[in-house]
Amino acid sequence: MRSFSYVSAPDVESALTAIASEGAKFLGGGTNLVDLMRERIEQPETIVDISRLPLTEIEELPDGGVRIGALVRNSHLAAHRVIRVRYPVLAQAILHGASAQLRNMATVGGNLLQRTRCLYFYDEAAPCNKRVPGSGCGALGGFARNTAILGTSEHCVATHPSDMAVALTLLDATIEVESSRGTRRIPIADFHCLPGETPDVETVLAADELITAVELPPVPVARNSRYRKVRDRASYAFALVSVAAALEVEDGVVRTVRLALGGVGTKPWRAREAERVLTGTPATADSFRQAADAELAAAVTLPDNAFKTGLAQRTIVATLRQLTEGSPA
Repeated sequence: MRSFSYVSAPDVESALTAIASEGAKFLGGGTNLVDLMRERIEQPETIVDISRLPLTEIEELPDGGVRIGALVRNSHLAAHRVIRVRYPVLAQAILHGASAQLRNMATVGGNLLQRTRCLYFYDEAAPCNKRVPGSGCGALGGFARNTAILGTSEHCVATHPSDMAVALTLLDATIEVESSRGTRRIPIADFHCLPGETPDVETVLAADELITAVELPPVPVARNSRYRKVRDRASYAFALVSVAAALEVEDGVVRTVRLALGGVGTKPWRAREAERVLTGTPATADSFRQAADAELAAAVTLPDNAFKTGLAQRTIVATLRQLTEGSPA
């Protein structure tokens, strides 16, 4: 690990001043950045420790939404009563991610910014456009079992790793950021970037901007929501496919549905086409299958990851059936 300067910021203003230094990076829980520094993928000149900032509150808003400080630990968020009751999909998604020890350290803001776990991204001997722009994509023509099938480009097929971000995408969260220029609010749908020709540009966050909070709007349908994750082992593994779903059925007909996918997209993937196809149709397995097929029609597969199309369809159907039938998670 290369030597670096260390600054502990006592307040947001100090943090924003310190990040203006060339090559500076924020450090919250450190569960991703420290690993990246050890692997020499990230080599900051200065670490700005923001763990002391007053961004650790979870507040109910007058309209029924919730404001979550960027430094709230993942484990605290998953255990919060309001989250478990109003947004169970979010609590479940967090509990499906990483280990208890990591969840105790990881922060909400840091989770949104975590980088891909693609094997070629971490392999210094392999080409990776995320790590070294213009070097190529080792997964194309290489081992691609864990890569994406939606939102890919000829320059990158890496999946986004976060479970929490999939649930936040379902909930239409808004991300609040601050810089010396002021405050701006970014819908989560616009926060993460598709790889296109610049896979190294992963979010719209500027280098001098700090995530200060995430706000959830009131989402009544989210009370009947669920997160389902399919992975190679029961714990501490990233998703092959995951589904966040919320469903309202009236007289056997789908009145409201929200779907988001993980493990298949280069960013947390909102399944808008599936939602469109399913709304107003009978709440049956056949309807769920047709909606899943409509969403996955855009999938671009490689020989190693082609199985994800069928796996995603079956996982969508199973999750929606559980919500319809009231089956246990």
